[in-house]
Amino acid sequence: MTGPAWLEGRTLWFPQMSWGGTVALAAAFRSAGIDARVCPDSTPRTLDLAARHTSGEECLPARVTLGNLLEVLEQPRAEPARTAFFMPTGDGPCRFGMYADHLRTVLRRLGAGEVEVFSLSSTDGYRGAWVTALRRCALHAVLCGDLLRKMLLAARPYELARGGADAAHAAAIAEVAGVLERPGQTAAARLARLEDALVAARDRFRSVPARYERGRPYIGVLGEIFCRLTPFTNEDVVRRIEQLGGECALAHAAEWVWYSEAGHRARLRRDGGRWSAAMLGAWISGLVQHRDEHRLARHFAEDVRGAEEPPLDDILRGSAPYLPHTGALGEMTLSVGKAVAYHAQGCDGVLDISPFGCMNGIVTEAVYPRVSADHDGIPIRNLFFDGGRGDLDRDLTLFMELARSYQARKTRHREYPARFPPA
Repeated sequence: MTGPAWLEGRTLWFPQMSWGGTVALAAAFRSAGIDARVCPDSTPRTLDLAARHTSGEECLPARVTLGNLLEVLEQPRAEPARTAFFMPTGDGPCRFGMYADHLRTVLRRLGAGEVEVFSLSSTDGYRGAWVTALRRCALHAVLCGDLLRKMLLAARPYELARGGADAAHAAAIAEVAGVLERPGQTAAARLARLEDALVAARDRFRSVPARYERGRPYIGVLGEIFCRLTPFTNEDVVRRIEQLGGECALAHAAEWVWYSEAGHRARLRRDGGRWSAAMLGAWISGLVQHRDEHRLARHFAEDVRGAEEPPLDDILRGSAPYLPHTGALGEMTLSVGKAVAYHAQGCDGVLDISPFGCMNGIVTEAVYPRVSADHDGIPIRNLFFDGGRGDLDRDLTLFMELARSYQARKTRHREYPARFPPA
């Protein structure tokens, strides 16, 4: 399995969309002989650099990823002809589909047009001639990143010494990346090694000194994928909720993979390909992917309720009365369906994280009052981020009070993992 010829001699940089998941994804690309690396952590200077080449109307993820690229080019010995930047694309009601083109425009203006912007499209479920062999390895990276993040969020609020869960998470990501980056593995061999690494990670998390007590408000966090998964873009909202006494469930990255796959099959049906080799391949691919998800997630079933996410069809059924997926595309549909799923899982509140001006967040904000009214009045709150500093502590404190009030009166309760003492 090797990458395309035009990436030979180049370093492919990945912007961080959750640190652990991106480290794992870059490792998967290294298995194809690609020099793949993760961009440095974003800082306020990242946005300052992007501001020199944006109008102020771009959404926060677009500005952050542009700033990431500009920081890479500032590094000593950075050469445009030896640099590539990973920026997928997609269709639907989101400016995400224009990110790659915007990057190329800025690079040309800077005289750095030799930088390759590497784009895959969600239109065909992120397929491509050379990438076919890499797709399964990349999916394993996404799944492992999701699972280890869930373990982190399940352990960190209860740790007795700050930093223990983060250290366990970092060690686990490094071990998983070591498996993923090995070239020449069969998928079966890689999957077996990943299972061993995940079992070791699970046991490492179990060994973190902690006091597991019932009663913390359980908050479901969803929304625009980059903003919700990247602490820099949401002012580390998950950690702040933990500091206010809560525990979070964070919508996973693989959700978008499943949604893109479903969209690919829908387009095949629409274009007369219901009974085609392409449709057969899409269904077989989906079956293999979900089998792999189950095989990896099963090791965490006793530690994380919802280690294996509800099927996409269940999420879409949850959104159907409010934003049916046949008429509303993209993350708005997933977010509404996920909010319904979080209620079913016993969450005490739901936060929707979006960039300022995001169409998905604006639409869901209009729909959530009805969703809340139909589901016991569970508090649902939209938070919008633009890279500035607002009074987030005040907003979260008020939200957590609503969550505690709901927790005291709700009828659908959370099912606790086995590590918690009996009620």
